[in-house]
Amino acid sequence: MKKLILAFAALSFVLTSCSNNENDITSEQSKIDMSDFYVYTNADVDETSKLTATKSPLKSCYTMVNLNRLLKENPGLEKKMYDIEYFTRQFIASKKPTGTPGGGPGGGTTDPPADTDTDGDGIYDIYDDCPTISGLSEYNGCPAPYANEIIIPVVINIIEKYDGQVTQEQIDSQIAILNEDFNNLNSRTVNTPLEFSTSVANFDITFTQSSVKRTISNKKSWGTRDAMKFSSQGGIDATDPSTYLNIWVCEIGRGILGYAQFPGGPEATDGVVIGPNYFGETGGNYGHGRTATHEIGHWLNLRHIWGDGGCSYDDFVTDTPTSDGPNYGCPEETINCGTVDMTMNYMDYVYDDCMYMFTHGQNDRSRSLFTSGGYRYSFVD
Repeated sequence: MKKLILAFAALSFVLTSCSNNENDITSEQSKIDMSDFYVYTNADVDETSKLTATKSPLKSCYTMVNLNRLLKENPGLEKKMYDIEYFTRQFIASKKPTGTPGGGPGGGTTDPPADTDTDGDGIYDIYDDCPTISGLSEYNGCPAPYANEIIIPVVINIIEKYDGQVTQEQIDSQIAILNEDFNNLNSRTVNTPLEFSTSVANFDITFTQSSVKRTISNKKSWGTRDAMKFSSQGGIDATDPSTYLNIWVCEIGRGILGYAQFPGGPEATDGVVIGPNYFGETGGNYGHGRTATHEIGHWLNLRHIWGDGGCSYDDFVTDTPTSDGPNYGCPEETINCGTVDMTMNYMDYVYDDCMYMFTHGQNDRSRSLFTSGGYRYSFVD
């Protein structure tokens, strides 16, 4: 009889423990708000109207149009993107420690003395008062001191009209520009308006040229349905997208600068497409390599700065202001949705020389991809 009682007690303990664990998991999941998440946009209409403007067609990124197409062609993609977004928000939420500042992994440290340029940027600002926290972390708006540089090998797939149309100088300049932009080395960052000066982030991502593949084609334009990504259609097949960033350089047509594929899309088409006139240093308003920076931002799960909708839409980044549309040219200041637009952000549509920053929130989104369980973890595993 005693054994029977003990057995019931043990079973009761196990069931209670399981119940508590389930409650803990449910409680943790309930903290992640996904109510604002969306995938489909009006990009099909918006981008077409830009390209068909009667007076002066506007240059365009076709990433969101491409996303709409892929969502229609792949019924499971929306759920996959939802899961990636959930993981992203969970990662960001988990990196906000509670308790005493500086008490992160490894025991923490004390706060630096006030009025000291502790981050070595030559000026005293709010980040100099941030506690030093080891590992991947964020505290009260302080930047996350990511411990490890991410190295991304790039395969450049060139589909050109004649041999050497895209020069090695273009390729070298593009890689250099990417390393400037993703390591906060763009010299124009000194022009950052005061209200955004503490938001500028260093992604600590280095791009390396792995290989260059070329093929000749007399095709006038390749469009935006990924034909350039398949040798069976005259293009070049992707090189292992789990460990290489594939960039296709080819004539897209209709004034489209480029387009990218968000995390979660088909593996065979994962990567970025850029028109040859917008790849590397070629001159002109959109010829200084920032199309690649913008499109790789999408590849790293960043939305357009205005969220591809009205004021009620968002790019899912807390430190970028709400807006209702893109900016063009080199605007002095624009105000939409009651706030000043961050026009200089790489995820807007301004001229190449007028975009020069990412934010800490954008960095957090992209970094989540490379953490254990993240969509692009295979790049660092």
